[in-house]
Amino acid sequence: MASVVNQGWSDLEYLVVDPGSSDETPDIIRRFQEKYPGKIVVIAEPDAGPADGLNKAFARATGDLFGYLNADDLYLPGCFGNAAAAAEKHPEAGAIYADGYKADVGGQITRHVVSTGFSPKRFVYGGCLALQQSTFYRKDAFRAVGGFNLQNRTSWDAEILLEMALAGRPLVHVAGYWSVFRIHAESITGSQRFAEESRKTHARYFQRVMGRERGRLDRAKAKGVRAYSLLLEPRGAALRILDRVRKPALDITDHLHEH
Repeated sequence: MASVVNQGWSDLEYLVVDPGSSDETPDIIRRFQEKYPGKIVVIAEPDAGPADGLNKAFARATGDLFGYLNADDLYLPGCFGNAAAAAEKHPEAGAIYADGYKADVGGQITRHVVSTGFSPKRFVYGGCLALQQSTFYRKDAFRAVGGFNLQNRTSWDAEILLEMALAGRPLVHVAGYWSVFRIHAESITGSQRFAEESRKTHARYFQRVMGRERGRLDRAKAKGVRAYSLLLEPRGAALRILDRVRKPALDITDHLHEH
C-alpha cells in the first residue's frame, strides 16, 4: 500500500479488496485510510476468488487505466507516470506492460524480470512473458473481453491478455522497471499448489488458440519457440545470465514504508 500512495499521483482511484482477512490486514487498511482520508475505498465483502474480487473492484473503477497489485508485491517510484505516458503514446493498446524485479519474502531482490512481446501462438508455446505487476489495462479493452475469468484460479492475468490479443487489441511492451514481484513458499507461484490446475488451464489456452489438443511434437516445438524468444529478446537473455553472477543492485526497503 505504501508503494501505491508514495507514487504521488494525484489522479488516483485506489480500491482495496479484502474478502475477509483474519490477520492484521484490516488494521493496516484502517491506518492508511486515516492517514489518507478520502483516498482509499475498501471493498470488504466475500468473493469467489481473486478474479472475482478484482472484477468487482474494476466494475466500480472510473479511471481509464486499470492496474492491480497482490498483497506481496509493490510498485517502484515513477510507475504510474510511466504507465500514463505509455498509454498516451499508444492509444490503440488494450494493455501496456513493462519489466520489473523478482524478490524473496524479505524483500531482497533476486533477479530482473524482463517481459517479452506477445502473440497468441507464441504465448501457448511458452514463449511470452508479461509481468502482471507492471501491467495496466485500458478500461474499454478490459470490459470488452468481459474482465477476468472467474473460473481461472491460476493465471487470470495471462488469460485476459490472450483474449485481448485474440480480439485484435495490441499489447504493448514498454522497456522499464515498474514493479517488484515477491515470491515465497506460501504464494501461489512459490507453493505450486495449483500446479495441476495450471497445467489444465494452459492446455485450454492451447485448444483455444490452435483449435486442437497439444501433441508430442508440440512439446519439441515449444522448446524451439522458447529458444527463439531468447534471440528475439536479447536484453532479457543477457540479464538472466548476469543475475546468476550477481544480484541486481537495488534497495527496495524505502518503498516498503509510508512517507
